[in-house]
Order: sequence, then structure tokens, then C-alpha cells
Amino acid sequence: MIPFLKWAGGKRQLLNIIIPIIKKNLKQENTYFEVFVGAGAVFLELQHHNVIINDSNTELMITYQIIKNQPQELLKILSEYKGKHDKDFYYKIRALDRDLSVYNSISDVEKSARLIYLNKTCYNGLYRVNSKGQFNTPIGKYENPKIYDENNINQISQYLNTAQVKIKNMDFVNAVKKAKRGDFIYFDPPYDYEDQGFANYQKEGFGINDLKRLKETCDHLINKGCHVLISNHATARVLELFDNDNYEVIDVNYEIHRINVKRYIGSKVEQRKTVGEVLIHGYKKQ
Repeated sequence: MIPFLKWAGGKRQLLNIIIPIIKKNLKQENTYFEVFVGAGAVFLELQHHNVIINDSNTELMITYQIIKNQPQELLKILSEYKGKHDKDFYYKIRALDRDLSVYNSISDVEKSARLIYLNKTCYNGLYRVNSKGQFNTPIGKYENPKIYDENNINQISQYLNTAQVKIKNMDFVNAVKKAKRGDFIYFDPPYDYEDQGFANYQKEGFGINDLKRLKETCDHLINKGCHVLISNHATARVLELFDNDNYEVIDVNYEIHRINVKRYIGSKVEQRKTVGEVLIHGYKKQ
């Protein structure tokens, strides 16, 4: 199974690093949490039997529910959209959220089809909304975009139904409140940029105070006996926040793994450069 969406900062490039860390520290009977799930590359690759996925993006989490419960209805609409795809149709579908009375009148299946269609046909697959929460990415320059993979969506649907996968849409702190000893929690929040702060794709935003809340949440989870993994850019803010030398928390330990990743969201190949990232593994000292 692969993600059904393109997603900025997707983790498919890092699966060979992330998956072994999780498998080494997660027993079969414990729960895996993916709290900023996005396109879900990690949990779809892991295929653990007891999973909680969460994201603050309501449209996204509705789409996971629809794939779980109504995949055939979703595929039917996506097939219709594929047949109608052109510039005029793209902007017609994009404009549905300009009038909330119109947007709220369409079904959750239609909202999910809209999200997938716009994601696969917009400029560089970039999910972005304006201050009013309206999707505002322009159409991409694709001659024949692959909007959906029927077999993949059916496989994801089957997994969501056969495994114990709970789908949540809430703040990350609330999403992990029931985590217990032995559980593994992966946090992939919006990335920090040294010169411009955190990348934000939703009107609610995410900032340094949210990252500090995340650090406090991780400390609490580790003290309960959980393992945590955090991914982000290797900025001074991130490195300082998770540096063990800055705290006198005896039982909590963070291992910072520096990695280099090529990102492919830029419009020009020559601008798709390698950037410094970190995977931060937190656990309780023995």
C-alpha cells in the first residue's frame, strides 16, 4: 500500500530508517500512534494491527473514514472527475468551499473525492489553504494526471477494516492521552525553517509554542514508558529544544539522528535540493 495523496514532507524516502526504529521498540500487543498522519506513508508501510491515526485537517480525516467505509462510492465519483478534468472543471471544484452553505451541503464522499482530485491535479500536489480555510493552490501542468489507483484504495480500505485502526481529528495532545506503557508515538508536525518559521498549510497554523507543547507531551509520554519519534528540519530551534543537555529530566532521553533528504515539492528540478532533517527518538532511560 502507498499513500493515496501527494503530501509535502511525505516520509516515503525515510521508511528504511523509520520503520526499523518502530519495529524494534513496538511489541505486537501495543498501540502505534501516528499523530500528524498526513498521507500516512509510515502507518501504511508498517501495517501494525492496533493503530490510532490523527490529524487536525478535518477534510483529510473524513477522507480516511470514507476510504474505510465507502470506497466504491468514492471511486465512482473519482472516475467521473477524471473524465471531466480540465481547467474549467478544476476551478469549479476548487470553488466549492468559497460558499460554506454550498460546501456544507455536499456529502462526505463528495468532500473526499474533491480533496483527492484537487491534490492530484493541483500545482505540485501542494495542499494549501488561505486565511479563510479555502483551498487556493492553482491547477498543475499535467497532461494526463493519475487521480487515483483503484486497487490501492481498495487495499487501504481492507486494511483499515481488518486492523484495529481508529481515526481521530483533534489536537495532538488530546490524540495521545490514552497512550500507555509500551506504545509507540510518531510525531511528524509542520517543519521549521531557519529563516521563516514553521510551514503551515492550514489556517490554524503551527508555531514554536506548539513545538514546545509537543516537547512537553513527549516528556510526559516517555515518563509513562512510551517511545516517541519526532521528525523535523535540523534548525537551531528544534535542536535546542530536544537537546538533553538543556534539561535536568533524569529519566528522559532523546537521540538525535541527522539525515539528508531530497525534497520534491519545488517546481524546478534544479531547485530540489538536499536539506538537513532530524529524526529524534525519545525513550526512558534504563
